[in-house]
Parts: sequence; structure tokens; C-alpha cells
Amino acid sequence: MSKYTKQDIIRMVEEEDVEFIRLQFTDMFGTLKNVAVTSSQLQRVLNNECMFDGSSIEGFVRIEESDMYLYPDLDTFVIFPWRPQQGKVARIICDIYTADKKPFEGDPRYILKKAIADAADMGYRFEVGTECEFFLFEQDENGQPTTATSERAGYFDLGPVDLGENARRDMVLTLEDMGYEIEASHHEVAPAQHEIDFHYDEALKTADNIMTFKLTVKTIAKRHGMFASFMPKPKYGVNGSGMHVNMTLIKDGKNIFEDAQDAQGLSREAYWFIGGIMKHMKGMAVVTNPLVNSYKRLVPGYEAPIYIAWSASNRSPLIRIPASRGASTRVELRSPDPSANPYLTLAVCLEAGLEGIRKQIEPPAAVSENVFEMHLSQKHELGIESLPADLGEAIEQFEEDDYMKSVLGTHISEKYIEAKRAEWAEYRTQVTNWEIDHYLYKI
Repeated sequence: MSKYTKQDIIRMVEEEDVEFIRLQFTDMFGTLKNVAVTSSQLQRVLNNECMFDGSSIEGFVRIEESDMYLYPDLDTFVIFPWRPQQGKVARIICDIYTADKKPFEGDPRYILKKAIADAADMGYRFEVGTECEFFLFEQDENGQPTTATSERAGYFDLGPVDLGENARRDMVLTLEDMGYEIEASHHEVAPAQHEIDFHYDEALKTADNIMTFKLTVKTIAKRHGMFASFMPKPKYGVNGSGMHVNMTLIKDGKNIFEDAQDAQGLSREAYWFIGGIMKHMKGMAVVTNPLVNSYKRLVPGYEAPIYIAWSASNRSPLIRIPASRGASTRVELRSPDPSANPYLTLAVCLEAGLEGIRKQIEPPAAVSENVFEMHLSQKHELGIESLPADLGEAIEQFEEDDYMKSVLGTHISEKYIEAKRAEWAEYRTQVTNWEIDHYLYKI
């Protein structure tokens, strides 16, 4: 049931002196876009009459079919606390519709909505919490981003060693002003690396929250003279940034992953959900880890998962079952990074897990040892495989996974892979400083 009506939005805009409304949507790569209108156009917006040129958005449509409409989700209305207090700025997240008033199959939000509907058909509500990491770097004299930092803080350090503490505090307070429930925030392992965790919520709201979270973090960082980066691995030799995804299925008000009678505290559905994700993990990787740079994070020595295994007792495998049980029982997928499109990421995670439940896919035995310290023969004996080593391999794995292609639909599957192939081809032709340093003087 909707929280706001059209009349509620009109009233809030008038009472709060909102002058500009940003109609936000996300492209298939997870980049936030918007069309801004003044409050005088609000009635037209609320009647789903706001049109934009879809051919200008990469991966959307051709110029011959470019007219698209923005349908506002009224429950996403929020006023930006960092904008002027007179003539305020608000935003509404929108769904994208075609000229014939049908949901656009290239809209990532629509793909997640379809996955949520599949879960609902099975009686489930999908709830998700994420742990999103980012770096706070210095800017140059022109205000452009760098990877420079004079900070040397580490895990859970605090000020004055943590030079980003004040910025992070303002981010948390701003997010709370916007209705977020922030559970925790802290300095992460690498210098200048931070994490802010917000409360579990229904999957669509969580994906919306991630997009707003990234915008807020970048905006507040700029106000503190810093640049916030969600790049997975911006610096060699330190930990990269992840976006761990914690997942629960609710049925009739109960967490169906819980079973107090089981040795691990997990239900059959939880095991099957894990089995489905493990089956499709290679095919999902191009979505959960979409950049060339994503695979620089997924290497040994920096805590990021590499091996497709699960555990209820250690953090080295891809899938972890945190210690909390009962209503808090959840499945944590540790490979996604913050460059991923949250709508597509949650859609592929959910659909993979649902297929596991439908087909009762049993996962392999849980791993209690540190996977990174296992011998190759031991991993082979246990059937532990690796995630794709690079974007090129991830593309190939996706193309071999018909189920994952069906989750994204024909439009996004084709456009997305076409773009990723071009990205990988361009990267492969580059000559890097590493190659010059290692080969130029030798040959």
C-alpha cells in the first residue's frame, strides 16, 4: 500500500516551499540520471506526462523510438537537506514507460520489480541489507578527484587519526534527515576507506536507498573538500571496496531461512537458496562485479572472496551465514562491489536463490577452513571453483547462463553485454605503466 497520494505530494511541496523536483532514474550501468522540473509542472509529473529522450541514455533505445515517460513512485519523495531552505529541492524516483504506456524492459528498476513479483508468487517477501564501502580522497587545486590521501587510519580507528570522521558523521546525519535508519558507520581497513550500514528493508526500497546513499555521500564529501569514490579498487596494495548483500526471505511474517532444529540453524529453503546462488554465481558476476577494475579487488590477500564456497564459521568464502540466528538469520553474499547496479544485482541474487528453492538445489558442504590457505588439490577435491578472473571471463560466463539472461531480459542482456564487450576490448588494447616498467628496458 502506498504511503503518499498525489494530494500528499502537492501539499508537501506547497508547505515545504519546494521549488525544484528532480525526477530520478537509473540507467542499466547503475548511473543515476534525472530530469529537473519546477513545482509549476508538478501536476503534469503526477499525471505521468513527463517525457524524455530515451535515445540519449546509453543502452536504452534507438532514436526512432526515443519518446519515453517518467512515472513517479510517490513513496520515494524526499527533500534534499543539503539544498537551500528557501526554494527547496526534492526528488522522486521514477519508473520508465514507453510511448504506448508499457513498462520499459530496459529499466533496471522494472527488472527488480519483476523478480520481486516472482518471489511474491511463491509467497515470499525479499528483504535486503547492504554494507557499502567507499574511499574519501583529496581533490586537486581544480577540485578534480585524486587517489591521494594523507590519512593512515585502519579498521575501526577514530579521530584525529581518521581524517574523514567529521565528513562521515555529516553523511550519517544527512541520511537520517532523509528517513534512513543508520545502523552503524566506521573506518574500514584501508587508509581513507569507510563504511556506512543502513537498516534492512524490502528489496526495491533498499535498491532505491543505495542510489540515494551514493549521491548523498558524494555530495557531503564535496562539502568537506573531499571526493568520495565507490570504485572497487582505486589503489594498488590496499583493500578494495565491497557491497556485501545480506538477504532474507519472509513468508507469513516469518524468516523462512531459520530452523532451530538444524545443526547450522538453517532451513531447507536457506540451503536451496544458497545452492541456487552458487550454481549461477559465475553467470551473475558480470552484474555484481561489472567493471574491469572490479576484478582487481577479487584477488588473494585483501579479504575479498574469490572462491565459490559457503560457510557459517568464517569470512573467507563467497557466501557467509552471519552468527545471528532466529529472526536475524540471513545469507550474506560478499562478492558484489559498489559499482554494481543495485537493481540488477538484487534481481539476479533473488532469482538465483528462487531457482534454488524451486529446483531444491543442494549446495556443497559448508567450508570451515580458510579457503585462501587450502592447497589447490584440497580445493579440487571439495569441488571449490573460482569466480571469473576478469571482465572478459565474466562476460563469457554470463553468455553461457541462459537463466541469468532470462532474468535480465533480452533488451538489457544484449545491450549490457555489447557495452561490456566494448569496455573489455578497449582495456585489452591499453599499454599500462606496469608493462612499460617491466618490459621496455629488457627487450
